[in-house]
Amino acid sequence: MDLRNILDAAAKGVFPPPDGATTVVPQLCARDAGVLAFTAHTVVFTDEPESWVRAALAAVDCDAFAASMNARFLNSFMDRTGRAHDTIDLLTVASALAGPPPLELREIRDREHPRVTRALTRRDEVRVWETPGGILVLGRGVGGRWEAAIEVAEDVRHRGLGRQLALAARHLVPAESVWSQQSPGNARSVRVFQWAGYRAVGSEALMLMPGLG
Repeated sequence: MDLRNILDAAAKGVFPPPDGATTVVPQLCARDAGVLAFTAHTVVFTDEPESWVRAALAAVDCDAFAASMNARFLNSFMDRTGRAHDTIDLLTVASALAGPPPLELREIRDREHPRVTRALTRRDEVRVWETPGGILVLGRGVGGRWEAAIEVAEDVRHRGLGRQLALAARHLVPAESVWSQQSPGNARSVRVFQWAGYRAVGSEALMLMPGLG
């Protein structure tokens, strides 16, 4: 089973067995490497030898269930690959919805737009929409999955715009499901996506190529 199959199954609510094991699979593209943690099962996606992954995990002095998300392993991963790492995100997914989005959006077609160029460093097939005070980004990220990200200007917060943008992504995604990552510490963002119907499926530590951290 490759990374795409694992993610497709998770989007449908089918997860790896909760057996405390770690599955190692190849990267699907040069850009994306990292770690996924599901309930009592982790997946490391990397082009590094599996023997190195197993040895690095074994060297971490902690419970085996936590080793793949332990800072010592993640540091070893960065040292080995020269990659950077931002944070461990909550990984969420929602099914697509029919019909138009719940607010008026204008698509930004200028590929030199700052928000578009930034998104293109981390995703493929990027599309970006704007509405007064907000931005919605859709693009193909890890494993080819469709991912949504939103931005809301500080002066229009607490008016429900973030919720509407997160919900709009479910209407605009050209696939059966859309994914999104939120930092667990960003409780406001977590609540926004939960309200919009995104359900938590695990956590993710994405290792960024040099220059993207």
